[in-house]
Amino acid sequence: MIELSLEVPLAAFVLRIAANLTGRVTAILGPSGAGKTTLLEAVAGLRRKARGRIALDGAALLDDARRVNLAPERRRVGYVPQDAGLFPHLTALENVKFGARGDEGRVSTVIDTLGLRPLLNRYPVSLSGGERQRVALARALVNRPKVLLLDEPLASLDVELKERILPYLLRVREEWRAPMLYVTHNVGEALSLADQVLVLKEGAVQASGAPREILPSLAAAAEPSAAIENLFAARVVSHDPEAGVTRLRIDGGPEVSAPLAPAWASGAGATLAIRAEDVLVAVEPVRGLSARNVYAGRVAHLDVAGADVLVRIDLSLGPHWLARLTPAAVRDLALAPDAPVWVAVKSHSVKLIA
Repeated sequence: MIELSLEVPLAAFVLRIAANLTGRVTAILGPSGAGKTTLLEAVAGLRRKARGRIALDGAALLDDARRVNLAPERRRVGYVPQDAGLFPHLTALENVKFGARGDEGRVSTVIDTLGLRPLLNRYPVSLSGGERQRVALARALVNRPKVLLLDEPLASLDVELKERILPYLLRVREEWRAPMLYVTHNVGEALSLADQVLVLKEGAVQASGAPREILPSLAAAAEPSAAIENLFAARVVSHDPEAGVTRLRIDGGPEVSAPLAPAWASGAGATLAIRAEDVLVAVEPVRGLSARNVYAGRVAHLDVAGADVLVRIDLSLGPHWLARLTPAAVRDLALAPDAPVWVAVKSHSVKLIA
């Protein structure tokens, strides 16, 4: 658990955070200038004017009442800034091993986890943005951090690179025990990775809780173009080359058809991502449609999300689905809680990301 009772004076306001973060990954969202990076820097010990208390599993990093203020190098924090912060004169391997304290086994495990072996002899200038972020994350992990601080690690990457890096972050979340504070503007990333969220505005906590419980606040704090995704744990059921699909079953839920992915073995676990804007909603049974995935359900809730409406749909089996609709569509369909609906998703809108 990360305990925060923190004040940091800034030029425009005082950042004030009082929270107990119990999740494996806590996403920090908010508009530019809200204090997100300042929060990470305070935890890392890089803000000398920070006051209050910061503790990891009861061990104080900062505690004014007890005159505790550990130096950054004593905090056992893994910090990955927005620009990755690699040393340009060192190879990828030398960057990863920098400060690793000679633990070669740890270095090797991290390299394999993040798929870095083909990159080890290259210099940062020859690496893509996603590759640099993976090297920076590896460097943070080899020092056995008590907490990982990631400052918008995917912000500078295009959509394709984000989708390639996200599985590595999911793997780190599952395989490494250190809690993670993850700064982002992107709702899809928060829903993908986090089990707890803090939304900041002008240095104050505007909302906190599980991501899907505070979706309106998340959507208001996100980039206007940020995707909101349905993410489901699933397992591969079968492959149908003639039909061009791979069939998977969502844990506790229905079977879903995705584009053919023969590299995934039958029975293998996967995470399915379906953008909320790719979920079609009808108020009558769907017939004569090319979409392969059609399910009956009921409206569970409607949330205003900026200019749109997020419709939470209960399919009776498995987790809720999210559909992102315009207010006009909600009005024309007369959607309301408990109304019967049918959802439809094309196979090509279903992505396997981990």
